[in-house]
Amino acid sequence: MEGLKVSDANLVVYILPSKANRIPQALRGELSSLLFKFNEEFDGVVLVYDILAQSKNGKILPGLTPYFGVNVRAKLLLFSPKPDMLLEGKVMKLRKESIHVIVLGFSYATIAEEDIRGEFRYKIKHGEEVFGSTSHKRHVIKVGSMIRFLTKSFDEEILHISGSLIPANTGSIGWLDKHMRESSEVDRTNKKNREREAHGSRLINEATISLDNEYPPKKSKRSKMVE
Repeated sequence: MEGLKVSDANLVVYILPSKANRIPQALRGELSSLLFKFNEEFDGVVLVYDILAQSKNGKILPGLTPYFGVNVRAKLLLFSPKPDMLLEGKVMKLRKESIHVIVLGFSYATIAEEDIRGEFRYKIKHGEEVFGSTSHKRHVIKVGSMIRFLTKSFDEEILHISGSLIPANTGSIGWLDKHMRESSEVDRTNKKNREREAHGSRLINEATISLDNEYPPKKSKRSKMVE
């Protein structure tokens, strides 16, 4: 899935003096406060952090509350969806006018009716609401389906995504992956057939040339008289 990136970060974490004897725990507590929030400095939502190194000495900051800063080097996993990126999520609710999806377990996405391509038709099948493809009967989107969709926009404040199912490479992941494998197999088969045909044509041409060289055309009697 697109929208995920790993970033190396050099941070200064400010800790209260009362926690000076518990620095590792204090660092984890401060970094954990960044999780699942959009961070402008990193241009993304922090999903996971891993502390790689920390300074042994902290710099005391003067003030009413004398914090001290600890330099930390960490690796961050960020979620930073941009327009036209392909995202994946689980369908949580489905209505005629919209499809509601959860991405990575925390970010919600909505795909409005006008952003669902025409081949999908809303219907109730066996008492269950679904969007079924009119082009491929087995391509169905329902509650619980994992889908791939295009990002239109991302609201950084409430972590909400506006998505689209207009492109042909979006829809149910299960069907898309299976269709892609089948298409690849067909392409490979067609390629092998073309190679066999080309090889056969080459053998025929080589055999024809060989026969021509071994049995050159005889001259007619008239040609011999002219000579």
